[in-house]
Amino acid sequence: MKIVTFGEIMLRLSKHSGQRLFQNGPFDAAYGGSEANVAVSLAQLGDDVEYVTRVPNNAIGDAALMHLRELGLNVRHTVRGGKRLGTYYFEPAAAMRGSRVVYDRDDSSFNTMAYGDIDWEPIFNETDLFHCSGITCATSQAALDTTMEAVRMADERGVELTCDINYRGNLWKYPGADAQRSLRELMSHSSFIFGDQNEWYVASGMEPIPFTALGEGYAFDKDAYRRYFDRLHEMFPRCHRMLIAHRNILSFQHHVNCGVLWVDGDIYYSRIYDIDNIVDQMGVGDAWVAAYIHARLKWPNDEQRCLEFSVSASALKNTIPGDQNLVSEEEILTNMTSRGGRIDR
Repeated sequence: MKIVTFGEIMLRLSKHSGQRLFQNGPFDAAYGGSEANVAVSLAQLGDDVEYVTRVPNNAIGDAALMHLRELGLNVRHTVRGGKRLGTYYFEPAAAMRGSRVVYDRDDSSFNTMAYGDIDWEPIFNETDLFHCSGITCATSQAALDTTMEAVRMADERGVELTCDINYRGNLWKYPGADAQRSLRELMSHSSFIFGDQNEWYVASGMEPIPFTALGEGYAFDKDAYRRYFDRLHEMFPRCHRMLIAHRNILSFQHHVNCGVLWVDGDIYYSRIYDIDNIVDQMGVGDAWVAAYIHARLKWPNDEQRCLEFSVSASALKNTIPGDQNLVSEEEILTNMTSRGGRIDR
């Protein structure tokens, strides 16, 4: 099955642990971007995946594409042009101080893309599933128009569409930007929708169900979730699967993660992961999405296993520095049934 993702790859510049962005000292460089992260995870899991983007026609654009190719991605429909690669600066959390992201995406190759730059015709001739996110809709009007063109074309051709709500309040700045309206249009075409509690709230306007787990003994309010998903399905009747990612941040290094999945009226609850020693929380949602897409292709009749696989993958991402979840299917499966920490030899 051929999977295509679409979005902006960026250069991530991170301060060393505990340092503020304005302090002197070096930055660590890596690549990131939600849809690229999803594509990398899928490639690591052995799936046939292509990533579509626009990068500058210079050595920096070459380096970004080389990075993606090294991780197993097909990038043959990438468009070249524009002045620069988008960048974001990351300040890691420490004690009671949260992490911080500063975007530098103005005038990037992706942000200055014109409607029509991407020729979707040859791409969708051989695509079975198309994944995108709310971030591509937020960066510019042209990126929104290009995303919606791809969504409608995929829909017309019978290509399955999956989406991550991925709301980033700092990005919806261009004239006429309307996050809720655009996100709802994207979601209305999707068979699978993923988001955390805040993202579902932004898209739907419905108050989230509180998640206050302090450990693995937490009990879900199943009646509340039933009512919540029934209302969501009324809003997005074409959607067959909806996944809510839960994260309770007890400290910057101690998170409690789990997921709740709705599938055509049935609700599934995952194991709760108590993760105490977070290495890097960036890209956790992207790892979640990729793992669920992979699992549903591999175990289409086992919804509980698909959910557990995706949550296990997201838990492991917290242990990997950088944006991308560089773990194998075997590691994810092992993590589903163990507490980890043993030496593999």
